[in-house]
Amino acid sequence: MTIEELRRKELIILECISGSRAYGLATEHSDTDIKGVFILPKEMYYTNQYIPQVSNETNDIVFYELGRFVELLSLNNPNILELLYTPSSKVLYKHPYLSDLKPSIFLSKLCEKTFGNYALSQIKKAKGLKKKIVNPMSKERKNLLSFCYVNEEKDSIPVLDFLNKKGWKQEEIGLVQIPHMKGIYGLYHAEKGIYNGIIQNEQSTEVALSSVSKEAIQEGLLYCNKEGFSTYCKKYKEYWNWVEKRNKSRYESTLSNGKNYDAKNMMHVFRLLDMAIEIGKNKKVMVERPNRGFLLGVKSGKYEYDDLIELANDKQKQLKEAFKNSTLQSTPNSDKINRVLYEIRNRFYTK
Repeated sequence: MTIEELRRKELIILECISGSRAYGLATEHSDTDIKGVFILPKEMYYTNQYIPQVSNETNDIVFYELGRFVELLSLNNPNILELLYTPSSKVLYKHPYLSDLKPSIFLSKLCEKTFGNYALSQIKKAKGLKKKIVNPMSKERKNLLSFCYVNEEKDSIPVLDFLNKKGWKQEEIGLVQIPHMKGIYGLYHAEKGIYNGIIQNEQSTEVALSSVSKEAIQEGLLYCNKEGFSTYCKKYKEYWNWVEKRNKSRYESTLSNGKNYDAKNMMHVFRLLDMAIEIGKNKKVMVERPNRGFLLGVKSGKYEYDDLIELANDKQKQLKEAFKNSTLQSTPNSDKINRVLYEIRNRFYTK
């Protein structure tokens, strides 16, 4: 089922402008996100054709089936709770039956964790981007040789430096496994063609072993850090996948502010923490943000990363205190929720 089908069959029962435009944080480059609710036809709901969610390709338009919507509300999902509190100017359509879904039956102390954990995830995203910007990875992928070392007197040197000093090539090296010494090999040298070399090709994940005569002279011991190579390969793949898929304009904006962290993620950290504190104190979700100037300042990179982390830590303490003293219900009222959901769906199916 597509969004076009939902509209054509008049199945949409709630449609709201969401995201930055609902928060009052939109800028000239902001997209218009749409979230809402639809109800499946009776025959689809009662069969195995249940569809919990319909979205467009870019996921900036998302509609949840009524049952899934209520399930997420019951979990105090931040993005879904916001829909119940969307400012009237941002509600494009709302079916009268949905007025029975009172926020008070859903809002609970679960918000301390759902909003708080969501905020922490945004901090991790911001930190992740900071690491990628500060520590970029070369496009040229290292091979296993870069993780091999040879003993030299009381120290060790990279095998590539060792070979360069000797004037040898890696293809001229023979390695022999040393019993009871994991990752350590006896190193031998001979003319090319006699031994198998240290690695067989650039993609090798294991060193090559060779047959060595008893008369051959061992030139040293080689250590292969396979674990280090494996970690590097994983990080290399993650980094270049990120480069390929990153939002180019958002990344360039991050670079231009000179702070080396994902400023948009950090803005959401404070939006979520402030909203959670307000829920604990006032028992309601304030979608449109009163501190627009500060949040847009964070988004534009006005503040230093360490200062923001310190402020976020302080707000987490405020969050804990707000819910400690809150009179909110511990968990949503599941009996009332189920009864209201039944009544709403029944009215749609029997009208």
